[in-house]
Amino acid sequence: MLLTSKTVAGNFKSNIAELSAVRNDWTEEYATNLVLRIDQTIETHLGIDAKKELRDATSGLSAIQISAKRDLSFFKTQIDEDFKAEPTIRDEILNTLGFSKHLRGVQKGNQESLVQLLYAFKKNMTDSIRNQVTEKGLSDKLIGNIVGYAVVFMDANSSQESLKLSTKEITKEVVDVFNGIYDEIIGICKKVSSYYQYDAVKKEQFTFSKVIGNLGSARPAATQASDQIVPAI
Repeated sequence: MLLTSKTVAGNFKSNIAELSAVRNDWTEEYATNLVLRIDQTIETHLGIDAKKELRDATSGLSAIQISAKRDLSFFKTQIDEDFKAEPTIRDEILNTLGFSKHLRGVQKGNQESLVQLLYAFKKNMTDSIRNQVTEKGLSDKLIGNIVGYAVVFMDANSSQESLKLSTKEITKEVVDVFNGIYDEIIGICKKVSSYYQYDAVKKEQFTFSKVIGNLGSARPAATQASDQIVPAI
């Protein structure tokens, strides 16, 4: 929900020059503050070290998804073949680089799993592993390509906790914050999609369900507090 809201808010800010002409309260300052509030909510209440590059790249992951999945799949196939006589080493390499935990999700088309796998690969590709696999004939350039995909999604200095959700209990106060953002974004979507009803491309940018679908990582979970339900995060 928060990533979708951030995407909608970004679309809103990109079109604010036109939209500010139809509502007095839709200003450049309001659009900028909306994006900042969502960023702050992500960082504060979810405990994610989510820098702008990571969040923007996650939204735009589909642009390089095919290449990243192709190279990861080819890497795994080579490891399976090159170390088939050494299954313990093979399994340790695949476990360390995140394949065992995240590959199934990637194969199902889950973008979050792809981000997690690329991140694990980048952070855990040690010189030792690199030497092990390249000595078998695997291209060092292929490894560099996969590490490069990870850089698109996250700042090089982000910690291992960047993509992990906090274990903080979601209190009523936090739920209220989530619901407040959701309600505000839904209100913007209804108004702006009506304004762009004859412009299909623009309208889709403010159709919440369409934006979620494009992200491809929505999870069917909901958190309830009091009488309100927070949409899937």
